[in-house]
Amino acid sequence: MKKKFILGLDEGTTSVRAVVYDVTKNEIVYSVSKKFKQYYPKEAWVEHDAEEIYEASLEVLNEAIKAKKLKREELFGLGITNQRESVVAWNKKTGQPICHSIVWQCRRTAEFCESLSAKNKKLIKEKTGLIVDAYFSASKIKWILDNVNEARELEKQNNLCFGTMETFLTYRFTNGKSYVSDVTNASRTMLFNISTLDWDDKLLKLFGISREVLPKIVSNAEVVGTVNTDIGKIKIGALIGDQQSALFGQGCHEVGMVKNTYGTGCFLLCNVGKSPIKSKNLLTDVAWKIGDEVTYALEGSVFNAGSIMTWLEEDMGLISSAKETEAIAKSISSTEGTFFVPAFTGMGAPYWDPYARGMLAGMTRATTKAHVVRACLESMAYRTQDILNEIKKITELRCDGGVSNNGFLMQFQSNLSKVTVKRQKSTEATVLGAVYMAGLTLGAFKSVQDISQRITFTKVFTPKEDNSIDIKGWKKAVAKCLYKEEK
Repeated sequence: MKKKFILGLDEGTTSVRAVVYDVTKNEIVYSVSKKFKQYYPKEAWVEHDAEEIYEASLEVLNEAIKAKKLKREELFGLGITNQRESVVAWNKKTGQPICHSIVWQCRRTAEFCESLSAKNKKLIKEKTGLIVDAYFSASKIKWILDNVNEARELEKQNNLCFGTMETFLTYRFTNGKSYVSDVTNASRTMLFNISTLDWDDKLLKLFGISREVLPKIVSNAEVVGTVNTDIGKIKIGALIGDQQSALFGQGCHEVGMVKNTYGTGCFLLCNVGKSPIKSKNLLTDVAWKIGDEVTYALEGSVFNAGSIMTWLEEDMGLISSAKETEAIAKSISSTEGTFFVPAFTGMGAPYWDPYARGMLAGMTRATTKAHVVRACLESMAYRTQDILNEIKKITELRCDGGVSNNGFLMQFQSNLSKVTVKRQKSTEATVLGAVYMAGLTLGAFKSVQDISQRITFTKVFTPKEDNSIDIKGWKKAVAKCLYKEEK
C-alpha cells in the first residue's frame, strides 16, 4: 500500500488539534480538536495540566486515524507543533508531572526578571537573542525549582525532567525513550545559545539550573521516536514551535520573506538567513534546522489585533460582526486624523512597554463610527509596520489568521509597507509547517523547494498610492499612550 498521508498535531494554548494531510491532494482532509482546562490560581498566573494535554493529544490523534480509516502503511508519520515557552516538570521514572505546567502567559516571575541586573540582561540578549521577560521559560523553571519541594528531591536522585510541551509529549509518546527539545523551542527558553545551538553554561548558572534536568537538543526535521496509536507505532518526524512552524508553513523559505499571523494578536517573523541578526528591539529566533543547515528569524509581537474586533463588537457595540468592518472602512476615504493605538495589554515590539494603554486620538465633533472602525483596522497595519521598520529589508509579506480575511486591511498594509501582501489559501499555516517538516524528514517531499511549490494563495495585494496614510500622525498618537514615569 502506497503512503499518502501525514498526521499533524497542533498543541495550542487552549486546545489540541490533530489533522490528516493528503499528500496527493495537497490539502488537509480532516481535523479534530479538543479543549483543555485553563487554571488561574492567582492574579496573572496561568497553568495547564500537562497530563490532560497528553491524554487529549493521544485522543485526537486516534480519533483522526479512526475517522479517516487510516492504515499504518498509508502513513508517512507525524509532525508536532506546540505553544512555546510553557514549562512542564516531571518524574523521569514515571513520566508524571510534579505540578501544573506554567504557561507562557503567566506573569508570576515578572518581578524576578525585572530584578536582574542590566549586565545580566545584556548577557542574555547577546547569547539568546531574547529580551528578558517572564514570557520565556528560564524563570519558570527556576520558580519550580525554588517552590515545588518534589523538584529538588527528584533533582538529587537524577530523576527530574524539565521541558517545553513538545519535549513532554515526545517523552510520553515514546514511553521515556526520547527526551529531546528541538532548536526552535529551545531558542525561546532564555537558556539556549543561538550561536552554539546548545544550552549555555553561563545562563544555566545564572538561573541555577543544571544541564542534567534539560533535554537533548535536536533539529526540526529528524525522526525522534514513535507514538503508539490504535493502529500501531507511527514515526514522529518533526518537532517545531508554533510561530516558526507558521513561517515554514507559509512558505517563507527565502531571506527577506515575512509572515504575519493576524490572530488575537499579531505574530510577525522574518526569515533572515543562515546567520543570526541581532536586533535591539526585536527577538532573534532559530527559524528551523534541517540537517546541519540552520535558518534564523527576527520576531516581533503585536499584543492586540483580532481582540480589537471583539472589543468593537462585544464591548463597544459599534459593529455586529467583524465581517462588516471592511465595508465600513471603505465607506470613507480616510480617518480624518483619528488614530487608535491598540495597547489594551501594553505595547509589544518594538516599544516593549507593558504599562502603555490604548488610546483614541485626534477626534473632532465630526468623527463618526466609520472613522473609529477604520482607525482600528489601520492600527493593525501601523503596528505591523512598526516591526517591519526594524527589519528593513523585506521582499514579501505573507498573511494568515482570521483578520487577514479583511480585504481593506490587507490592501492598506500593502500600501503602507510598499510590499506585496499574499493571503494563503489554507488557514492552517501553523500545523502545515509541522506537516511539511515531517514530510521532508520521512520522504513525502524531495526538498524545501518542493514544499514551496505546494503553497497557494487566494488573494495577492500589490502596493498602491494611498493619500490616507499618515505616519507622522500615527507616531504622535503612539508617543501619547506610552507610559512615562513621573520624575
